[in-house]
Amino acid sequence: MVLGFRQLQASRSNALRRVTNSGPGRCHHHTRPNFAGGLQSEYVLNSGDKIPSVALGVWKAKPGEVGQAVKTALGAGYKHIDGAWIYRNEAEVGQALKESGVRRGDIWLTSKLWNSFHAPEDVEVTLDDSLKKLGTDYLDLYLIHWPLALKKDGKPYDKVLTDYPYPTWQKLEEMVQKGKVRNIGVSNFNIRKIQNLTANPLKIQPAVNQVEINYFFPQPELVKWSKKSGILLEAYSPLGSDGRVSDSLNVPVVKEIATETGMTPAQVIISWHVQRGTIVLPKSVTPSRIAENIHLSKLPDAAFNKLEKAATSHPPQRGLNPSKGWGLDFDVFE
Repeated sequence: MVLGFRQLQASRSNALRRVTNSGPGRCHHHTRPNFAGGLQSEYVLNSGDKIPSVALGVWKAKPGEVGQAVKTALGAGYKHIDGAWIYRNEAEVGQALKESGVRRGDIWLTSKLWNSFHAPEDVEVTLDDSLKKLGTDYLDLYLIHWPLALKKDGKPYDKVLTDYPYPTWQKLEEMVQKGKVRNIGVSNFNIRKIQNLTANPLKIQPAVNQVEINYFFPQPELVKWSKKSGILLEAYSPLGSDGRVSDSLNVPVVKEIATETGMTPAQVIISWHVQRGTIVLPKSVTPSRIAENIHLSKLPDAAFNKLEKAATSHPPQRGLNPSKGWGLDFDVFE
């Protein structure tokens, strides 16, 4: 059974390379960001594709700011831009990518399927909209943004598709087969919800699960489980969600390690994330911070263990939970 899955992944990957290499080439020999001490600059997904370990996140990046942030990031050595249809800034991101002059095959582009478009007939239309705005004919990664299917008017939610996302996933698999997407995954899924999805006869396993992970909400169980399952975790709000970044940067153990290593507190935290085996999605539109966030170094073992222990010793505090704001009668994370 394992052999069969590997053969499927290998043939899928080869087929995709033939498709995408006829268009914008996919180059895995990236100009590496400034990582020191053996810190991983990329991970290998279960498809065989290599994904850069640090991305520029563009959530809440304002119009008129996001394009410049993308160009600054590419100039600083970033090769990974993480966006979504619902961020409403894909056209500006696409224009910045075009103006940057960086070859499409040297950039990893992620977008996400919004909750209102989980119905199979809506998936490709929405994907095509993102592709058009981004100015590309394929995405490196496409994620189901939330384990929640909304009806067209936004409410009430579609209970059947929420509880049983397999039809949505089958459509994503079709997008891979068409060459419009190279890898597919999920976002904001817990272990139970991933297992609920993977219990179906999937042709393609989820490559990635993007979730909130930071000092206040380190999710050690999910980190451990994901490594065993072969699903790579991506950490959003890695420096703490809205209003908690300053708190993260002022955690005593973080400041202590920063002094010991000559790194900034942000660099300490981002390096810790990469050392835990997760992709990191720091969001900034400030040029100096964008550059700072990709000049990283592996923490000494003692420092890493000290920070890991501190992060996992306090009660976890999730920073973002939109369930009530969306008027749901359940917790989307349960």
